[in-house]
This record gives sequence, structure tokens and C-alpha cells, in this order.
Amino acid sequence: MDDNLVNQRFVPSDSKLAHALYGKQNRHLRQIERLTGVRLSSKGEQALLEGPPGRVDHALRMLTELSSLLASGFPLRPSDIEYADRILLADHQAHLTDIFLDTVVVSSRNKPIAPKSLAQKAYVDAIRNNDVVFGIGPAGTGKTYLAMAMAVAMLTKKEVSRIVLTRPAVEAGEKLGFLPGDIADKVNPYLRPLYDALYDLLDFDRGQALTDHGVIEVAPLAFMRGRTLNDAFVILDEAQNTTQEQMKMFLTRLGFGSRAVVTGDITQVDLPAGKNSGLVHASKVLNGVQGVGFVRFTDRDVVRHPIVQAIVQAYESQQSSTEEVK
Repeated sequence: MDDNLVNQRFVPSDSKLAHALYGKQNRHLRQIERLTGVRLSSKGEQALLEGPPGRVDHALRMLTELSSLLASGFPLRPSDIEYADRILLADHQAHLTDIFLDTVVVSSRNKPIAPKSLAQKAYVDAIRNNDVVFGIGPAGTGKTYLAMAMAVAMLTKKEVSRIVLTRPAVEAGEKLGFLPGDIADKVNPYLRPLYDALYDLLDFDRGQALTDHGVIEVAPLAFMRGRTLNDAFVILDEAQNTTQEQMKMFLTRLGFGSRAVVTGDITQVDLPAGKNSGLVHASKVLNGVQGVGFVRFTDRDVVRHPIVQAIVQAYESQQSSTEEVK
């Protein structure tokens, strides 16, 4: 045996837990093996590990933490193992049960919505503890979806009486030309992502009924001017495409009993040349203001298809190289 390799074993508390942890035909073990670089096999209820000491320690911790999740009744999926690896690599003191079991709301598909990264957990906690929260980071990190989940949860608990969803009507680098129909028909294409998230969290009929009764309002940012929003959960999406004036206008709409979540990706600003992003400006002006929280996401927090994380990393790498040349 290589002197730099060590052998360890992991023994779950019972056979049922071992079967769920290792997966059908050891599929979960194979996935953990790929992620950690540790050789894994099973012998009865035992998991046998072989590899460099540091990697074996990490793999053992993954098995221990995933076992605790399963013992709590959590339905382990392959994607959860990917998220667990990232979390435990980023924070050696983290406990998966504190994150994965922090259910925000149960979706229309009977699926619990909970954080899947350290930043997502910090984001959910920030929304609970602040009146205004900024979630800033790349696509696929769950900024808008988790904010929507928190809004639905608070509406269900009657902590707010309505939800207001808004975003600026700015074209993403392409001209759409003339759009037929009335004002609703013209702005709906810009608001479609908000409707998609809403109907994923609430079944279509319930979501439509709440929208028809004004309990949930989806509107372009321009419609916010002059209003005061009391007892509402307000979400501003794609905030990187607000001007400084629009951002100030939005933030000053909040009335008593309301809270706001502002989401955006400052690397994807679609404003005309010469217009500064209100999100970038607000992150500087409001940093440190009591009651305002900031959570910044990175490519490590991407919770979409794994290829999305690779794409985000590639673009960030290219941007860094360009800035170094300058």
C-alpha cells in the first residue's frame, strides 16, 4: 500500500440507513468517490475508504453528515450530494441538517424548499432578520426563487397581507420591436420569470386566484412610482437593470409592516451606455445601514444543472483575464 494512503471505515447505525446512504448498487458511494477522490466500497453495512488522509477525512465527514440527514427523514438525491460536498469543503464546521432541514415552504409539487448552500442559508436568515435584503450574484443561485418562497411562506402565515413582484422592463441585449396588445400584453414578457417561479411554488389555480384578487401583484417597476406599499412582501428582480433613480424610488415605496428583497447580477447589466446600475450604487450607499442586509452569491452557490456552474466559472475566468490585460 502507498505510504501516503490511509484506510478508514464508516458504519451506519442500521442496515436501512446504510442502504439509503450508499444508494442502489452503491450509486451514492460512486458519486462521493468521484467528488472526493477517495476509493469507496461497501462490505455489508460498512463503507471502506482508501485515499490521502485529508480527502479521507472529508469523505468520512460527508458520510457522517449525509447519514444524519437521512436519519432525520430527508430524501437524499444525487444533487444533494453535490451540494453537500461544496458546503463541507467551504465550511468544515457546517452541519447539513442545519441547512437542508431549514424548510422555508412546501411547493405545489409537495417538495420542501430549503437552502442548498451556505450563502442560501445566510440569505434566508437575512430575509428573516432584516427589512431590506439585497441578494447579489450570478444566475442559478436561487436568489429570486428563495425570495419568492419566503414571500409565499410569510403570506401563508399571515405575516404579510400581499406579495408584490416587480422588475424593470429592460431588454437583455436585443430589440424586441413592436409588441401588440394592451399594456399588460406588452410588459408580460418581461415578467414571465416571476410568474414561472410563482406557479412552481403555488399550483396554477391558486396562484391565478390570488393574482386575480390582488393578493399577489406582478408589475413592471415603472408602475411602483407614487405608491406606498404597506404590509407587503416586495421583490425587485433583475435589479442590476435599474437606474440609481429607479432604485431610490423603489426602496422608498416601503410602508409599515413591509419588507423588500432586491435581487440581481451586477455582471449582466443591460442598461444603455452611460447609465449606471442602481444595484451597484445601492450596494455602496446602503452597506452598513441598520436593517439592510447584503448576501453575495458566487458560482459555488449555483443550484441548476452542473453545466451552469461551469459556464459561470468560464465567464468569470474570462472576465478576470480581460481585466488583468487592461
